[in-house]
Amino acid sequence: MKYITEELLDNVSGQAKNNERLRMNYNFHESMDAKVHRMLNALEPGTYLPPHRHSNPDKEEIYLVLRGSLLAIVYDEVGNIIEKRELNPLKGEYGIEIPAGTWHSILVLEPNTVIYEIKEGPFAALSPENFASWAPVPTDKEGAEAFMKKLLEE
Repeated sequence: MKYITEELLDNVSGQAKNNERLRMNYNFHESMDAKVHRMLNALEPGTYLPPHRHSNPDKEEIYLVLRGSLLAIVYDEVGNIIEKRELNPLKGEYGIEIPAGTWHSILVLEPNTVIYEIKEGPFAALSPENFASWAPVPTDKEGAEAFMKKLLEE
């Protein structure tokens, strides 16, 4: 039996705060080859998750916000924002299901944000064409910060 407790959320959030990327996963699936991946993803403001898509038709993603707040952003092929929605359980906005092939990203709004993420396995790293060419790469710290700031203003 596996339980999601306040203690577990606090532990994973603490790890995220001490991680250079300001995020940390806690996997419930036993291996990267599992047919379904289920994980906690603790996220801190300032973490950069670049816009991407999962082109495999079986790679929908589901994010359920357990605590905290984030913006879920959906883009068209050239980077125009189609939809931007705050997910926050205290406001009655609990999660999102993202269809395969959809350009998306999230922007963390509150410390100690934790989502429960579900997607099809096995794990396969995204190929370069599944990262948005119109957004900064994660190693471009200044570009990523400017991009995230712009997302908040739009």
